[in-house]
Amino acid sequence: WQTPIHLSIHNQDILYMGANRLYRSFNQGDEFQPISPDLTGGGQKGDVPYGTLTTIHESPLRFGLLYTGSDDGLVQVSKDGGVSWQNISAGLPKNMWVTRVIASAHQESRVYVTLNGYRWDHFDAYVFVSEDYGQTWKRIASDLPLEPVNVIKEDPRNPNLLFIGTDHGLYVSLNAGQSTMLLDNGLPAVAIHDLVIHPRDNALVVGTHGRSIYLGNVGELQQLTPELMAKPLHVFDASKMRYSPRWGATGWWVSEGPQLLIPVWAKEKGTVMLSITSENGLVLRTITTPLQRGLQFIPYDLTISSDVLTEYNAALNESLKEDQKPVQVKAAADGKVYLYKGTYTIKVTQQDAESMIKWTLE
Repeated sequence: WQTPIHLSIHNQDILYMGANRLYRSFNQGDEFQPISPDLTGGGQKGDVPYGTLTTIHESPLRFGLLYTGSDDGLVQVSKDGGVSWQNISAGLPKNMWVTRVIASAHQESRVYVTLNGYRWDHFDAYVFVSEDYGQTWKRIASDLPLEPVNVIKEDPRNPNLLFIGTDHGLYVSLNAGQSTMLLDNGLPAVAIHDLVIHPRDNALVVGTHGRSIYLGNVGELQQLTPELMAKPLHVFDASKMRYSPRWGATGWWVSEGPQLLIPVWAKEKGTVMLSITSENGLVLRTITTPLQRGLQFIPYDLTISSDVLTEYNAALNESLKEDQKPVQVKAAADGKVYLYKGTYTIKVTQQDAESMIKWTLE
């Protein structure tokens, strides 16, 4: 039903494909040659016969370090590009569907495996990791609910960050699988069958069994190291925005007001004060808001207090050149005063703790 393929990260001409044996192509799939014996239990006949490979992965750290998993519970490894193979299934539940095998991008000897026991009405969440090429296995993510696991993905930037897709949702672990949390803000309770993390844009692409694709930013999650989470407060860099003179317009042309989401980590629940300051130190706006423990996003509508408008305009024109026109910020049609182009300091304070960033409105 799901023929596994894998494109080598080391050579884009090399394509692997699984049947009951592993096949390799050196010319992008025009021709394939077998590079293994039968890596399954030999096949089972019946109404739905089985005995094929279901997952393939090559180590991002070592060319030719290959792993396979089959629909009858066998996990195999080759350290020499398919010349020799070893069954490393000992220590794993038997006769399960191996839904995913993933070689770590951070530690060569580390490998992850997820298993699915639905064929036997067995709905435990099976997630395992090995630190020695599959010679021994340790069960992780044991706090997952009773639902089959379909995929695991290790973050390419943060080795402690794991994403796990099950038959009912998407989960994240910040501590290498010691515990997990449900990611369900905007994502329905559907079967998650594939996960890809974009290496440049820090985006998690989620493929569901309903043939839908969801996209989520994981840039802040990638930065949640043990050192950062030990801090009482931390503000992450916020996305740059482009200034628009139409903000606050009314009438036939109605512009939705801008909104900046400021990512904040808080070690403890409480109330925080957010302040926006110009380059010359003028406080333009302060906001008091409750904050939960953990990672959250404080919304800011890019407005400033009208009480400082005169001082703000003076500051904007302070270093004006002779050939430049003066800037005159005034209230928009909706009565609000919006930020003008420039660089600002965003500071968040909670009791004695504070954290700040520089943010640019282009």
